Amino acid sequence: MKRYIFNRIVQALFCVVLITVIVFALTRISGDPVLLMVPPEATHEDIEKMREVLGLKEPIYVQYWKFISRAVQGDFGKSLRWGIPCLDLFVERFPNTLLLGSAAMLFAVIIGVPVGIISSVMIGRWFDNFGKIFALLGQALPVFWLGIMLMIVFAVWLGLLPTSGMGTWKHLLMPTVTLGWYFTASLTRLTRSAMLDVLDTEFIKMARIMGVPGYMVVWKQALKNAFIPILTLGAVNFIILLNGTVITETVFNWPGVGRLVVDAIFTRDFPVVQMCVLIASCLFIFTNLFVDILYAYLDPRIRYQ
Repeated sequence: MKRYIFNRIVQALFCVVLITVIVFALTRISGDPVLLMVPPEATHEDIEKMREVLGLKEPIYVQYWKFISRAVQGDFGKSLRWGIPCLDLFVERFPNTLLLGSAAMLFAVIIGVPVGIISSVMIGRWFDNFGKIFALLGQALPVFWLGIMLMIVFAVWLGLLPTSGMGTWKHLLMPTVTLGWYFTASLTRLTRSAMLDVLDTEFIKMARIMGVPGYMVVWKQALKNAFIPILTLGAVNFIILLNGTVITETVFNWPGVGRLVVDAIFTRDFPVVQMCVLIASCLFIFTNLFVDILYAYLDPRIRYQ
């Protein structure tokens, strides 16, 4: 078990280092941020001086070493656009992303789990077919297309909801549905599959033979046993959901981390892009690491494979 955990931690750290190298290289080949910062009448000397002040004239490996050595201490440098620490920008925007992600996850659970349960109970009937089509549409529709369609119908045609921004609960509705739609579909499919596996077990058949009411068999015995994979997927999906808000926040102009990343990319704000990608990658990698170790603890066969 110790060897398995050690190997998984080494793999996770290698992935983090590899991501920092890739992100650092991609930001550097995207263009020169100084050309966007200086006024049109700036001279060549002014541009070179600005590059020197920002540390962009140093060799690329020196820039990378400074970035990685400061990042492990929690210092991601200052934003080239805003002139304030990148971490302050992230802390300021993250609550908005967390609010949107939590609302989308709640929407996915409220819709996806019941639809999956009812589909498994009514297998082969009209609601099961509806559930499968619902799940297929949820994973097939692009997020940006769904967001624009909701905006056209509810904001432009009906005038019921605001098109963009953040303020009242009405501003939250369309981004929540847009972001949570895909995860609603995946939860529906997983819940249906997990419930079908449990409903086919011997102890469920025995409970039915002994005359236990159908709703107690489904809601208290089957769902309880089927909930482990649902909970696992929910935890991983929540991290993916927080990291995947870029398109939704851009479509609805939601002031979160996703919107911050898009703005930073357009302005070539290297430190902000590097920080956001690194934090998002660490969240995803270490959540998967925790889940893998938990699986190995629960099922010893995994650690020996």
